[in-house]
Amino acid sequence: VRVAESGGGLVQSGGSLRLSCVASGDIRFVFDMTWFRQAPGNERELVAKITQRGDVTYGDSVKGRFTISRDNDKNTIYLQMTNLEPEDTAVYSCKAQVRKQGKFDISDFWGQGTQVTVSS
Repeated sequence: VRVAESGGGLVQSGGSLRLSCVASGDIRFVFDMTWFRQAPGNERELVAKITQRGDVTYGDSVKGRFTISRDNDKNTIYLQMTNLEPEDTAVYSCKAQVRKQGKFDISDFWGQGTQVTVSS
């Protein structure tokens, strides 16, 4: 199973970016998919989570500015980020909870992350 993020980059304060995360490979079912971020010197924090049926959870610092969505047919989630602030600068990583083909247990798979840098 492979998880791959894309869409990061450099943007000015107040700007927008859209991140994507795709889970692929030997997958039978994808449960929760979650965006995390980590800035240098900071602990990893939850940004947004979405269940397979579309229930969402946001971290307090991004509520009202970020929107998570999901395409179950493509095992893909998106993070639309608006009104970005320098404090949003971090590596954004995606985690997928996956049941592999022929397996009963559920495992977490992580992507490598994508850098988001917001200039002031």
